[in-house]
Amino acid sequence: MKRFYLLTALLCCMIVSITAQNAKPFVIPELKEWKGNTGEFTLNEQTRIVYPKNQPELQRIARMVAEDCKEMFNYAPTVAEGKGKQGDIVLALKKDKKLGEEGYSIKIADRITLSAPQAIGVYWGTRTLLQMAEQNLSLPKGEIRDFPDYPIRGFMMDCGRKFIPIHFIRDYVKIMAYYKMNCLQIHLNDNGFKQFFEHNWDKTYAAFRLESDTYPGLAARDGHYTKKEFIDLQKLAEERFVEIIPEIDAPAHTLAFSHYWPEIGSKEYGMDHLDLFNPKTYEFMDGLFKEYLEGEEPVFRGKRVHIGTDEYSNKDPKVVEKFREFTDRYIRYVESFGKQACVWGALTHAKGETPVKSENVIMSAWYNGYAEPKDMVKQGYKLISIPDGLTYIVPQAGYYYDYLNCQYLYENWTPVHVGSEVFEEKDPAILGGMFAVWNDHVGNGISTKDIHHRCYPALQTLAVKTWTGISTSLPYAEFNKLRHALSEAPGVNQMGRLSKTPGLAYEQANVAPNSTLPVQEIGYNYRVEFDVEGNAEVKGTELFRSQDAVFYLSDPIRGMFGYARDGYLNTFAYNVQPGQRMKVTIEGDNKATRLFINGKMVEELNTQEHWLDKEGKTRIRNVRTLVFPLEKAGNFKSKITNLKVWQK
Repeated sequence: MKRFYLLTALLCCMIVSITAQNAKPFVIPELKEWKGNTGEFTLNEQTRIVYPKNQPELQRIARMVAEDCKEMFNYAPTVAEGKGKQGDIVLALKKDKKLGEEGYSIKIADRITLSAPQAIGVYWGTRTLLQMAEQNLSLPKGEIRDFPDYPIRGFMMDCGRKFIPIHFIRDYVKIMAYYKMNCLQIHLNDNGFKQFFEHNWDKTYAAFRLESDTYPGLAARDGHYTKKEFIDLQKLAEERFVEIIPEIDAPAHTLAFSHYWPEIGSKEYGMDHLDLFNPKTYEFMDGLFKEYLEGEEPVFRGKRVHIGTDEYSNKDPKVVEKFREFTDRYIRYVESFGKQACVWGALTHAKGETPVKSENVIMSAWYNGYAEPKDMVKQGYKLISIPDGLTYIVPQAGYYYDYLNCQYLYENWTPVHVGSEVFEEKDPAILGGMFAVWNDHVGNGISTKDIHHRCYPALQTLAVKTWTGISTSLPYAEFNKLRHALSEAPGVNQMGRLSKTPGLAYEQANVAPNSTLPVQEIGYNYRVEFDVEGNAEVKGTELFRSQDAVFYLSDPIRGMFGYARDGYLNTFAYNVQPGQRMKVTIEGDNKATRLFINGKMVEELNTQEHWLDKEGKTRIRNVRTLVFPLEKAGNFKSKITNLKVWQK
């Protein structure tokens, strides 16, 4: 009997011990290994970040973490050199072959010890700690070992068909770094489809987005990046261990080049194709690449450059061989400047005899009909998995995805799934995975905020699938719920979230003209209310402005309520009359913007569809969404009171 009680007591103690162990904390990407202990480590204003002597890179990371804490928690920990003590966060470099180049380990006990073989691993470990801390400043004690399945984890942004402001891309670098995504490919040139522009190449929209001294006037007038802006963007990314891969896409998608220099456009295959038999084509492309690659401090700073090479015609064998020659030429040309060349997969589509260099060349495997993945691997290419049927976003186009199927990707996909082909997990030929946003339908009203609304959940999902791979343990429903607890990145709020819970997020009794509010904007889904005592307003009178949008009391054209963002002006059929008192409500989501006066809806500005031809074959959608601006009040004469901002 005594033995029975003794065994029972021992079993109870074991059960208590097991159940008291801390559960794996939620972060994105999911941690590979977690060994829970008991108790908590609480971060506070006395917490120091300590780095060893003679480690300037760890000192830099420590200071960045302190700045991140200031952004997120309103206090910056002290950064100190030397040995850590109880209550500190201690950074260290420590050899560990199993962690690889980017892996790290964390021990949370009476202090937090974060070590990694390389500085990049230390930085990724700090992202894990910040994500844990923003959910609860009391961190569970335990041990973490974490490392990625794939070295390339990325995203491609089409900036050619839609100008993406540099401040937005800078924020995306920070977002990617927060989720351990390390490659941002920037598609610098492209054009719309001719059928959307009266079937006229001269009228078809095309843009190249980078300042050029070799070809003055080549950069798009409606938006481009100066060389300094692009260099500074890359420096920002380098600080956060994110690589910018610039892409100049040729010899198709090149209408911007033939608009500038018409003689290099193809008369047979369309002016969005370069004439591969014209020596002037190579003169132009040599000069363009050289401008950004030459010198000790080139404009393209990173180790890789993408040269495009997709979707050229293959109906004539002579053209196929010339296309292969073009591809090989610019792989080698980029390599002559010390860069690694990246290409779009097109060599099954352009099957021929002309050899194309494959050694040390990266191929973006996007469609197996253009490049059969296993054949490309046999030829010697390393692949980035970016299958169009799973990872392409084309906003409001009616084909591919408007929003990615994140549940399917989370439950079924890893980078070894390249279309219908499936490789072994961690196959060394598969370097990693990306998703992409293609702004195919020029002029469809999509805003950068709309793009972000589509990309952010995709980024969170692919961050998991390219780092943690098949080792995920959380069901998708739980992941999808918990991901909303995390911010986009320290100091970044492109989603315009004012609160993590629904309800009244901000209010102000009186809004004075030309005043500044402490909130920048409110994102989908929102309701903004205010009372107006009307006065005569001149056209163009703003109510509120932010970096990305303006809401008008009197729009510049008709003098109505309206708003502008991304170069688009939308107006409601209602204006302010002198002496009129009314309650104004604006509601907005990712589909429409609605105006209410005294509780009655006046108008909903939703997505419109327009047919561009009589045959009903070419349709474009016009999106009229708004992330509501709040940062700066305009110079209005009306009286604005009782401002309330609701986050639904």
